[in-house]
Amino acid sequence: MTHELSHERFETLKREFDAIDRDGDGFITEAELLSYFPGLPPEAIAALDRVADVDADGRFSLEEFVRLAGARD
Repeated sequence: MTHELSHERFETLKREFDAIDRDGDGFITEAELLSYFPGLPPEAIAALDRVADVDADGRFSLEEFVRLAGARD
């Protein structure tokens, strides 16, 4: 099932992604998640990895982030 986002929603998610991606390399790492969300428990990170890290590279691309965050819309 394809879920299409409006341009406005995509731009909102992109801004959120950029805020979390502190080094600006185009990926969100576990360290960046923990820095942005200091109270995030390790179990939550593990759950995000299982659900959203499609290519299992240990970080989240914009595409993976949008897929995860956009799924709740």
